[in-house]
Amino acid sequence: MTDALPDAVSARRPRGFSWRRWRNRKIASPGFQSWASHFPLTRGHARREGERLFDLVSGFVHSQVLYAVIELDLLEATCDAPQSVARLALRSGIAPDRMEALCQAAVALGLFERVGGGYQLAALGAALMGVPGLVDMIRHHDVFYRDMEDPVAVLKGEKETELARFWPYVFGAGAVEHPEVAERYSGLMAESQALVAEETLRTISFAGVARLLDVGGGTGAFLAAVGRANPALQMVLFDLPAVVPAAETRFHEAGMAGRARVVAGDFHDDPLPSGADAISLVRVCFDHSDDAVAALMAKAFAALPPGGRLIVSEPMAGGARPDRPGDAYFAFYCMAMQTGKARSQARLAEMMKEAGFQGIETPRTRRPFVTSVVTGCKPGAT
Repeated sequence: MTDALPDAVSARRPRGFSWRRWRNRKIASPGFQSWASHFPLTRGHARREGERLFDLVSGFVHSQVLYAVIELDLLEATCDAPQSVARLALRSGIAPDRMEALCQAAVALGLFERVGGGYQLAALGAALMGVPGLVDMIRHHDVFYRDMEDPVAVLKGEKETELARFWPYVFGAGAVEHPEVAERYSGLMAESQALVAEETLRTISFAGVARLLDVGGGTGAFLAAVGRANPALQMVLFDLPAVVPAAETRFHEAGMAGRARVVAGDFHDDPLPSGADAISLVRVCFDHSDDAVAALMAKAFAALPPGGRLIVSEPMAGGARPDRPGDAYFAFYCMAMQTGKARSQARLAEMMKEAGFQGIETPRTRRPFVTSVVTGCKPGAT
């Protein structure tokens, strides 16, 4: 005898006619599938749905083809002129028949084009090279891929994931033991931070902001980008002591040392520096729990003057309208990191409101797969 279902589940038992239930049962029928793929009015739709389904089934292999192309440096090798399979095989140490299979797969995925008897980078492959930090991020994905070998264990929290150890190691003990690795990933974070800054600056204006405090800003890539776009802006970066030297070097080299100050501290334990009329949290919230984010927003509220702004910019989930970047990628990346979560604009806006902010805005960015933005103001006129 089975236990009674919870009330919430019992309430969803089928009652009467349900269009969705009828639709799902009909589509799940092999006989209907066969008919729909043959009937003139439905076969086009059936073919497209079949292709979408097959893409989901084969998506992991597609990502591994991309990974192989990058690991073998084939993007640069094929950028300027067509290359023969024999030449690519020789430079990569791959058997010619298998190199041909890789190149054919790259053509099928839109990364390469067949030109004469060889292969050359296609427009999509060239675009991949032009996205700051993307190639290095894909190289780093081998860690994430291993974690996702058992997604059910990740979902249940039963797996000690590599990502949970990776970032703390790279920027902690690993920075001492393997400085070249730390430098590589510091560069990756800085490059991708610059891309987030570009999208943020396209979405909101910093006009009227006299002093910007960037919390958890790493080596200062975001502040440097905002500073270039706003020459009169005074800036303060607040982050752990380990990043201070690199951040100071960045501001010095950018000619911003006179208007950019770096303050060492930990926002979990220390109060935020005062004196700024805007505070930015760039790719910070999704690395932390709800409790940590709520506490950080409360500290930001306390540090800001009346009329001061809080700016959150990071990849976000879709909320009521789930999207692929936020809900099918970043949500699982954060889950594997075991520290934070991808939140929707609506959820972050709600957390800002709970912290006391008003006038909350959730503008649309042009590239939400890069970042989305939420802003709020502390009540009171400046």
